[in-house]
Amino acid sequence: MSEPRRVSRKIASIAESATLAVDAKAKALQAAGERVIGFGAGEPDFPTPAAIVDAAVEACRDPRNHKYTPAAGLPELREAIAAKTARDSGYGCEAAQVLVTNGGKHAVYNAFQALLDPGDEVLLPAPYWTTYPEAIALADGVPVVLPTTEATHFRVTVDALDAAVTDRTKALVFVSPSNPTGSVYTPAEVEAIARWALHRGVWVITDEIYEHLTFGDHVFSSMPALVPEVADTCLVLNGVAKTYAMTGWRVGWMVGPRDVIAAATNLQSHATSNVSNVAQRAALAAVAGDLDAVAEMRAAFDRRGRAMHGMLEAIPGVTCMAPQGAFYCFPNFTGVLGREIGGRRVDTTLELCEALLEVAKVAIVPGEAFGAPGYARLSFALGDDALGEGVGRIAQALGA
Repeated sequence: MSEPRRVSRKIASIAESATLAVDAKAKALQAAGERVIGFGAGEPDFPTPAAIVDAAVEACRDPRNHKYTPAAGLPELREAIAAKTARDSGYGCEAAQVLVTNGGKHAVYNAFQALLDPGDEVLLPAPYWTTYPEAIALADGVPVVLPTTEATHFRVTVDALDAAVTDRTKALVFVSPSNPTGSVYTPAEVEAIARWALHRGVWVITDEIYEHLTFGDHVFSSMPALVPEVADTCLVLNGVAKTYAMTGWRVGWMVGPRDVIAAATNLQSHATSNVSNVAQRAALAAVAGDLDAVAEMRAAFDRRGRAMHGMLEAIPGVTCMAPQGAFYCFPNFTGVLGREIGGRRVDTTLELCEALLEVAKVAIVPGEAFGAPGYARLSFALGDDALGEGVGRIAQALGA
């Protein structure tokens, strides 16, 4: 008789988060005394703005925040998120259409759980954030990966969507600005994809977490703001993590039709109940406040992104699209594969990233994690000096 399975097949099949794994390896080496430069984690290096921290301190002292609160979120925070969505995205919604979640990742999980039945297909343009395919699979859905290239600035086209849609297609994942590529869709492209989804009867799950981080002439466009008709079959995911340097506070949200939000709220009431009240009070101060600190951070990211892009492009055999948004460069390393680094031949970007961590003490995330072998993601959300030294180490390891 075979030994009973200790972990369910579904959970055992989940891949570890590559970005968190790389960050953990880098921090373990740092703890051991190594001077590792980490380009892996997608989080701002700035502290949370002081006014937000002050609001959290005050919330700790208020006994109201020591008790259970509504699973969907504090009523005043839901109201503020609705107002912030109208202010920043041009998408008018009501508090009843908002569910406050334990970070943006939880909103992703809730969205797929609320929408998908077993076998439903989800169109997933690649390169994609590592969590999307796992969250789809956890909801018994089927991710249908649509590769994109540098030639299209890593943006999926309507023709590609049309070629991939089937009678099992339930939803499309749409992200702009993009993690990991830093690509930003034009308003015309966003509108065209929205109208395609309406025509095909496909839901859109749009992740707007990087809405405030666009550079140069590139602008953020919210799909339901451009095409209001799509709002009835659209879920907007967002959070305070990237905009306000609050990754550790774990406050995100989803905005959508009332029936889907009610269903997702019911799920959350059994899974986690309410998000930490102190974190919610901090998020309320963030979304109800001004965007001055956000503008300062964006200016720093813009400067760093241009610097990193220039340094990467200067490495023979490496090409890189200039970042249009978010805080990532996504260079193409296929021109340097096949070389030896530290006495070992590297034929894939997975092997390249392992060698760079071992030899150069630089942590980057391989493109395999994002459905894009041959590429790697480097976050430029770190100090200028560390950024310059880190890319310099990569260049030296590659013989540049």
